[in-house]
Amino acid sequence: MSFLIVSGLSGSGKSIALHALEDHGFYCIDNLPARLLPQLAKEAIQSTDATFKKIAVGMDVRNKTFLNELGSCLQELKDIGLEYHIIYLETEEPILVKRYNETRRKHPLTDDSISLLEGIALEKKLLDPLSRQSSLRIDTTHTTPQQLRQQVIDFCVAEKEGGSTLLFKSFGYKHGTPLDADFVFDIRCLPNPYWQQELRKYSGLDQPVIAFLKQQSEVSTMLEDIIGFIQKWLPAFGREQRAYITVAVGCTGGQHRSVYVAERLAAHFSESGIRTLVRHRDLS
Repeated sequence: MSFLIVSGLSGSGKSIALHALEDHGFYCIDNLPARLLPQLAKEAIQSTDATFKKIAVGMDVRNKTFLNELGSCLQELKDIGLEYHIIYLETEEPILVKRYNETRRKHPLTDDSISLLEGIALEKKLLDPLSRQSSLRIDTTHTTPQQLRQQVIDFCVAEKEGGSTLLFKSFGYKHGTPLDADFVFDIRCLPNPYWQQELRKYSGLDQPVIAFLKQQSEVSTMLEDIIGFIQKWLPAFGREQRAYITVAVGCTGGQHRSVYVAERLAAHFSESGIRTLVRHRDLS
């Protein structure tokens, strides 16, 4: 069976993720009381009803008891032989503040003595153990609802097939570093097609930019070094049973170099028989 715990910062898109899972055939429960989590797992394991073979439970700071008893709750799931995965959503602080201001919703940790910023900081601290144990972390700062849904469904497909999935994500440093990256490679030192006037309007997906970057020896060397690093350490992540490994590649604007390199890395490891995905966070 598939048993998912969906958690993350308030305002980061957990409801969207749960709705995506529900559309994908999961039986979804949001804000389940903590003490019922192990009982739900036991009932699901014993049930012959196919409905309970795919379950997703939303857990966050609204359920403070769960956070206080996190270790014992998750250990009990392991003790009954249940393999679970945690999907953790996070968003940069300024975006969270903007979302709360726009919706005029109240953060679950704020009161007369705790401001919104203080509540967000406290929430990050309380949820840190869940973040550390997550199988998939998604940074929704620059993600549309549709993109978030797709990432959640991609994870479900990968989880069903087993093994690790390499997600290569291009980004631009001027828009911030992704929060969900396991590895970040800075390739701003490579020749920049942006400074070639005739290439500026293209992206790393277009043939003129591809041809330009293929001619640069530094680009080939960088690709070889990144590939060598990932190949060396990928088996170690496999032993940790990591379902997702996110490799972020950043250039200045996220349009040319990082897009090209992310595509080349994904193609290389896909040809090696490893399941890969590629995302271009800042590509116009």
